[in-house]
Amino acid sequence: MSLLSYFFGSKPKTASVAKERLSLIIAHERTSNRAPDFLPALQKELIEVISKYVNVGLDDIKVQLEKQDNCEILEVNITLPEQPPK
Repeated sequence: MSLLSYFFGSKPKTASVAKERLSLIIAHERTSNRAPDFLPALQKELIEVISKYVNVGLDDIKVQLEKQDNCEILEVNITLPEQPPK
């Protein structure tokens, strides 16, 4: 938005403003080193679903997000109990 349009009332389109804000949020998330907010919820949901079929505990499922160069890797480690031989 130019300075003249700011003073004379020309409003930017809502979609372009939303796109610009989303771009800023995504850029901020990519540069931050903290873990995303969804990881604990994802781990909890995985435990709920897997425990319907296999006896797993809270410490048996680990969810991590790693950044390597321009890629993000979601790693899920599940420790399953050993099955007795038949």
